[in-house]
Order: sequence, then C-alpha cells, then structure tokens
Amino acid sequence: MSDKPSTFKVPNTLIILLFGALFVALLVPWVAAGYFEKGVPISLDSYRVAEHNISISVFGSGKEVGFLNAPFEGMTSGGRSGAAVGVIAFILLVGGAFGVINATGAVDRGLLRLIAITGHHPRLLLGSLFTAFATGGAVFGMGEETIAFLALLLPLIRRMGYPPEVGVMITYVASQIGFGTSWMNPFGVALAQGIANVPLLSGAPLRIVMFFIFVSTGTAFTLWYAERHRGEVELGANGQIVIPVDTPPLALADRLILAGIVGTIIWIVWGVVTAGYFIPEIATQFVTLCFFAAIVAVIAKRLSADAAAAAFVAGAQQLVPAVLVISLAKGIEYLLGGANPHAPSVLNTFLHSMGTMLETWPPLLAAQGMLAVQTAFTFVIHSGSAQAAINMPLMSGLSDLVGVTRQTAVLAYQLGNAMANMSVPTGAILMATLGVAGVPWTRWLGIIWRFQLLILLMSMAMVAFAVLTGYA
Repeated sequence: MSDKPSTFKVPNTLIILLFGALFVALLVPWVAAGYFEKGVPISLDSYRVAEHNISISVFGSGKEVGFLNAPFEGMTSGGRSGAAVGVIAFILLVGGAFGVINATGAVDRGLLRLIAITGHHPRLLLGSLFTAFATGGAVFGMGEETIAFLALLLPLIRRMGYPPEVGVMITYVASQIGFGTSWMNPFGVALAQGIANVPLLSGAPLRIVMFFIFVSTGTAFTLWYAERHRGEVELGANGQIVIPVDTPPLALADRLILAGIVGTIIWIVWGVVTAGYFIPEIATQFVTLCFFAAIVAVIAKRLSADAAAAAFVAGAQQLVPAVLVISLAKGIEYLLGGANPHAPSVLNTFLHSMGTMLETWPPLLAAQGMLAVQTAFTFVIHSGSAQAAINMPLMSGLSDLVGVTRQTAVLAYQLGNAMANMSVPTGAILMATLGVAGVPWTRWLGIIWRFQLLILLMSMAMVAFAVLTGYA
C-alpha cells in the first residue's frame, strides 16, 4: 500500500452546503409537504399531508420562499435563547473570550509547567498530557490548537524514545475524546442541545462519567503502545531526560487566570444544575471570565487594553466560519419549510418517511442507526458545530418518532462526530497533525484501527445505556 498522500481535497463546508441548498431548492417543490396535528402527541399517526407543496423562487419577497434568501433567513431564525440568533451570539462571545485567554499565555505556560513537573517520569507525563488535552477538548473544543502543541512536544517525545505517533495520541486523539464526551463544550454539546431544544448542559452527570471512562481507556492504550514501541532514550549529563522546551515557572497572573477558568467551569455547572442557566447566562459567564483574564493580563503587563480588545475580536473572527455554516444550514431548513412540526414542511415529510422505515425497529437499534449516520457524516463534514447545525434538526425530530430521547440523539451526534475524526482521511486537522508528526495516514490507520474499533464499541454501549435508562 502506498503512503503517497491523496490529491483529493474535500470542498469547503460552505460550498457543500451551498450545493445542498441548491439541491433542496430544486427538490422541495416536487415533494409533498406535511405536518403533525396540534393537540396530540407527535407520532406517525398524527402526520397529515398539506394541501399545497412549497413553492421556491430564486428571490423571495414578503412571505415568499427564495433560494437566495436562505442565508439571511437562516442567520435570523429563532430567538435569543436558541436556534440561530442565540447560538450565533453565544459562540461569537465565547470565541472572543477564549481569544483573550489564549493571548494571556496562561494556558500555554500551564502546559509547559506540567511538562516540567512530569518530564522525568515518562508515563506520568504522557498520562497527564493526555488528560490535559482531553479536558481542553471537553471544555472549549480544542482541536486546531493541538497542531502547535504537537510541534512543541515532538522533540521531547523523541528524546524519551517514543515514536512521533505517540505525540498525535496525547494531543489530537485526546482532544477528540474530550470533545465526544464533553458535558459543557459550547461548540459541541451545548450547540447541539440548543438546536434540539434540550436544556443546555443537561445530562452532565452521565457525560462526566463517560469522560473519565473514555479518557482512562485512551490513556491506557497510549501508554501500552508507547511502551511497546519505545526506543533508545537520550539522557543528559545528570542521567535524566533533557526537556528541550522552555519551562518558566507560573507567575501570579498565570495562577489567577487558570484559577478563573476552573472557577468559571464550576460556576457554569452550578448555574445550569441549580439555577436553570441557559444560553444568555452561560454566554455572560464566559464574558465575565474574559473581563477577569483581561484585567489580570493588563495589570501584569501581559497585554495592553488595546491588545486584549484585539484578541477578543480575533477570537470571535475564528468562529465566523462556524457562524456562516450555521446560517446556511438553518437556511436549508428554511427552504425545507422550517422545523415547526405543526406547519407544512418537507422536513416533516422526511421525518415521517424515516420514521415509517424505522417504526418496526426497537429503540435500541434505531439509536444505533443514528450513531452510524453521525459517524458516516463525519467523512464529509468534520466540524462539530457544522454537523450539529446540519444534522440535529432532523435527528432530534426523528428521535421523537422512534421513541428515543432527544438527549440520546445529542449523545449519538457527539460520539459519532468526534470518534470518527480520529481516523477519517478527509479531516483537515487530522491530516495536518499527521503531517507535523511525519506519520503517513496509511501507517496511522494501521496503528489506530484497534483503538478506533474499541471506542466505537464503547460508544455503541453508551448509546444503548442511554436508551435503556431513558436518558433525558
């Protein structure tokens, strides 16, 4: 098998969505619209065919549905507590907040300090880094950032005698496990729950337990692989491993900012569980963390006020592609007639058709089918936020029809997207990470397939447990 990289390049997500919108606009007028009767539970029996199909023009005015209207209509749909408007505001503010936090350098210094403390104990170092990057994936969706950290860690990985793929495991793979088992990631589980009309950050206890189980499994596999493939270790004059990275001690500003991050996580969990916090409150909590980090950084002369403001803007700008993806995805929903189950739409027709196909399937099997769909979809759409925006309107409605809770549908989205991202060759971040490590994808697949299969079986088990317990 050749290790020559493929010349195939997956189109930009917006291009895929644009062609998807065009396909929908051409298809919808020819498909009967339907709705579910009001006043009765949504079921296959309550479905009715509308009197007229939906007409779509190129440009619509007033109440007309127009193909070119889709981006605006998608961006402005919903309200401040969900759908597009609320979710877009949420991710822009959170992105800006993390832009400021990253600019302070506290997170980077914290990781470097962790390396300094554990660097002479290789197994402890690998386990600590795996847990740290998994936590980053769970808390704020760390993904692209792992590329830079991998480049920083590779000399140390090699110095300890480990092959470079171990570095990929403790950074990128760990972040994906954290993303898939997160209880609070604003760009993953929170976004999917908002779209599915599930209380934000609900169901956290099971996800936290799942996080520890999956991270422990990932750490164990990494340590097993690392020890089996460890080569000669380079030692310094004192007989210890030389740590080839700068490890400055944590300053008071670093400690305050890192404590602020931990405190905010605790505050958010408390607010969601006991005070009923939703998107507006959680977004404001991240803004509060942003102000705190900026003030500490300015006082410590890490950043000027202007630099902090620029970092906030830069952080928000990084999420603009996600905003546009959400807008266009919601625009496709608009072309389908909307997500209101009681208003005529082709989306309701699709839900009824899929529900009819799955009605003889037990909920356990139907939920596994949802997990399989989410996993397969990752070959085309890798962004967690994009996949949530595209899939959750359909999957949440389908879950109602086949007797699976919407919380379980969100869980299937999380696990399907993140776990597949560890190996799909169309994933830009994975391929960039492997490029930095100098590991061909074919070699990586030969390394990771056993662990990928194990994680898939564990994901299936978690989804089955969610169905059996009525996870809500």
